[in-house]
Amino acid sequence: MNVLLIGSGGREHALARKITESALLTRLYAAPGNPGIAEVAKLVPLDVGDNDAVLAFCREASIGLVVIGPEAPLVGGLVDVLEAAGIKAFGPSRAAAQLEGSKGFTKDLCARAGIPTAAYARFSDAAAAHAYLDTVGAPIVIKADGLAAGKGVVVAETLAEARAAIDACFDGTFGAAGAEIVIEEKLVGEEASFFALSDGINVVPFATAQDHKRAYDGDTGPNTGGMGAYSPAPIVTDAVAEQVMAEIVRPTIATLAAEGTPFRGVLYAGLMLTADGPKLIEYNVRFGDPECQVILLRLRSDLLATLLAVASGTLAAEAPLEWRPETALTVVMAAKGYPGTPETGTPLGDLDAAQEAAPGVAVFQAGTRLLDGRLVAAGGRVLNVCALGAGVAEARDRAYAAVAEIRWQGGFYRRDIGMRALANTAG
Repeated sequence: MNVLLIGSGGREHALARKITESALLTRLYAAPGNPGIAEVAKLVPLDVGDNDAVLAFCREASIGLVVIGPEAPLVGGLVDVLEAAGIKAFGPSRAAAQLEGSKGFTKDLCARAGIPTAAYARFSDAAAAHAYLDTVGAPIVIKADGLAAGKGVVVAETLAEARAAIDACFDGTFGAAGAEIVIEEKLVGEEASFFALSDGINVVPFATAQDHKRAYDGDTGPNTGGMGAYSPAPIVTDAVAEQVMAEIVRPTIATLAAEGTPFRGVLYAGLMLTADGPKLIEYNVRFGDPECQVILLRLRSDLLATLLAVASGTLAAEAPLEWRPETALTVVMAAKGYPGTPETGTPLGDLDAAQEAAPGVAVFQAGTRLLDGRLVAAGGRVLNVCALGAGVAEARDRAYAAVAEIRWQGGFYRRDIGMRALANTAG
């Protein structure tokens, strides 16, 4: 089977490596890809925002399955176009992708299905939002309704911060994504990521992870797309996982199916584990980044076979997934200036030496390009340095041993990835 992978980041590099392990694969294409993905796939210069161009290539290359990494093509209806042409795709339809494309859509679904989540209200004008803010006070969370590249959420500790966030949304800071907003209560607890697979009817748990969103050590600095992660998440016990499936994931899949918008793909639930039990913060409709990298390091099963079963509606017939017993951890190396304006074009150190620094190490390229034959930084999050270990401590030590081999003057990274899990274990 020929497979087309959509995307260009570390998540897609991890997906590409895992897909190439499958005996089902004939040839892997990637669009637009990156230099790391080019080592295992043929890169295609497609505009992945042009659904018709993607469809034309799939026909030309006899693609049997399209695997979509980022959220924008999903929200943009790429799956609908492909499936209408008889081409299988891993990911939800445009209608089901509203779970990520509209925070208000998800909150309303939670209300209909009785899914535990933060109390909320939706607004389409600033005056009404400010008036509501006067009644609820702070701390409070302000969210742009649409896709805002991870920058449309503000956890406001004061009314002044909340008002500024409301004005930023309606003043056009986030473009069309901020035309509507959601204001919701601030949940208290520990965050975790929970992934499940669904073929529209059947749903199975996939994996858990925890990531570090703040840019600097000690969970300080601005929010980012993620500066590191580990899997599994020790705080998500078997009992918590079953509660999440019963109270959050299964009702979501059942509600979407009953309303005529079945969800096929991976459902990523961002959770807050509160004193009252797990509550949904938000949904993503694709693999997380950098969570995907650590999850796939642990997966023993044939990923391509599993993705194909999801896309084909045959998930129930698949054998249970097999996992390695180790913990996986990743350290994100980011360009100086991230999450603001990153410094690009700086040369990267020896990735081969990093991968040989310790057992179980894998380095995934996220924001890289070749310049005169040399690998350089080309984005904010540039490298994902991952490792397997008997536990969080060993995985962390191996990952940081690999990081030490990458002498990159233009980058920075957190030095405390995994410390929360170690503290919980010690406690």
